[in-house]
Amino acid sequence: MNFLDDIKLIPLGGVRENGKNMYVAEVGEDIFVLDCGLRYPENELLGIDTVIPDFSYLEENAERVAGVFLTHGHADAIGALPYFLERVPVPVFGTKLTVELAKMIVHRNEATKKYKEFHVIDEHTEIDFGTTTVSFFRTTHSIPESVGISLKTEAGNIVYTGDFKFDQAAVPMYQTDFARLAEIGREGVLALLSTSTNAENPAQVASEAKIADEVTDTIKYWEGRIIVACVASNLQRVQQILDASVVSGRKVVLTGQDFGKIIRTAMKLGSLTLPDEDLFITQKEMKNYDANQLLILETGRMGEPIKSLQKMANGTHRTLRIQEGDLVYITTTPTIAMETVVAKTEDMVYRAGGNVKNISDNFRVSGHANPSDLQLMLNLLKPTYLLPVQGEFRQMVAHADLAKEIGIAEDHVFLLAKGDVLVYANGTMQLAGTVPADNIMIDGIGVGDIGNIVLRDRKVLSEDGIFIAVVTINRREKRIVSKPQITSRGFVYVKASRDLIRESGEMVSEIVAKHLQDEEFEWAKLKQDIRDQLSRYLFEQTKRRPVILPVIMEASGRNRRR
Repeated sequence: MNFLDDIKLIPLGGVRENGKNMYVAEVGEDIFVLDCGLRYPENELLGIDTVIPDFSYLEENAERVAGVFLTHGHADAIGALPYFLERVPVPVFGTKLTVELAKMIVHRNEATKKYKEFHVIDEHTEIDFGTTTVSFFRTTHSIPESVGISLKTEAGNIVYTGDFKFDQAAVPMYQTDFARLAEIGREGVLALLSTSTNAENPAQVASEAKIADEVTDTIKYWEGRIIVACVASNLQRVQQILDASVVSGRKVVLTGQDFGKIIRTAMKLGSLTLPDEDLFITQKEMKNYDANQLLILETGRMGEPIKSLQKMANGTHRTLRIQEGDLVYITTTPTIAMETVVAKTEDMVYRAGGNVKNISDNFRVSGHANPSDLQLMLNLLKPTYLLPVQGEFRQMVAHADLAKEIGIAEDHVFLLAKGDVLVYANGTMQLAGTVPADNIMIDGIGVGDIGNIVLRDRKVLSEDGIFIAVVTINRREKRIVSKPQITSRGFVYVKASRDLIRESGEMVSEIVAKHLQDEEFEWAKLKQDIRDQLSRYLFEQTKRRPVILPVIMEASGRNRRR
């Protein structure tokens, strides 16, 4: 077999969106899965907990999947693992910390709680799969032990950067292996899958050394209590906060459900150091300290710390309240979708008597590569083809423009959509069809059972409410037993809309009476007629379109609901 003509690259997520990173590289008969992440939903996905990739293509080819190769321990890279391994039980490869965090997620799921096929790798690991050799290289991100992945094939290396940035002042645990990157570049890179998250933002990202000084100064010189909002998995920021607390003589109170587990796991592996054995105290012990001796570390997944701050501000948090003189220190940079929420939260904190400071007030803070970082990565690796990934479409376009600036031909940059199949054959890369790659939505214990129709109904319910008409009939005697009972929720205030309710009831009675006289009586036709006519009438009267639910009761011997 000529493996040069048998390479496919398929994004199942992570393109034209932020999060849900999952990329498929096929070399010969082997399939390599790069990351297996989820995405937290935007506001329009009402009630949805998370969104994961569509695994159907990999399920159909399960016997060819060599394994899942993880770049780091954030949810956008490991969050979908429980759902994937339940369907395609294959080996999982990652660094020590990444594997431990992945196990926490996988073993929390009932179907995969006994899963054991985890393999620890590091930047020196090489795994020979015959046609392909998989190796890794250290990168800089906001969590330790982040790596990029290189698949060495006869046609050249296929490189996936994962989340990265370049920080010349990074501490050893977070340093990028520039020598290894240059070595991979000299070997020859056929295709580079590189993050695009910050491709359109030219602002220079501050070094973590400068950010650490900023964190220390903020915590050290505030005279009252400090409440810090931080994403639990941003261990670099957590380390800076713990170090600053010790320097400032403050005790730390931890909140957040999973944060204790993450802290213990990271400390056990040496990925997080505790600068003082007596640093942590419980919430009950807070009363033994002055306000200027306390720091409350509020953590969670993306968005959760902000929601907790809102509860503290409005008095609904189960244990904590914003007090006069508190400083709320937001150390996470909000996404565009979260900016409005953060602004509202700040207003709530000030109303409660607190003060707010954002870590991004003075510096550009990010764990992702800026345009100059992206171009440096391109110059180090010198890929023949570039696949911008991990970003919205506009960010991918900006990444493509950066590639053109340094001489990569426009037809060698592919702005893929989810499910696109990119094939390398006869010395060229070209699109060759698609595979299923829909969004699979998780709602409670339901996986994929919520579709567009349900979301549309939820949206309508949230905007215009529901209008219920209940009527009891005797079909044998062709009469209405009890007049329609109208109930409304979220549509109109019933007591102030008596005429509308009365006329709606009369309309339902007329429709039902008409259908009862029809020799070809059909339940479905009756209910649809009620929906159609009520919908038109209610829109004419209110310019609103509630969900209309007709409930027909039949009184013939025993009551039956239709």
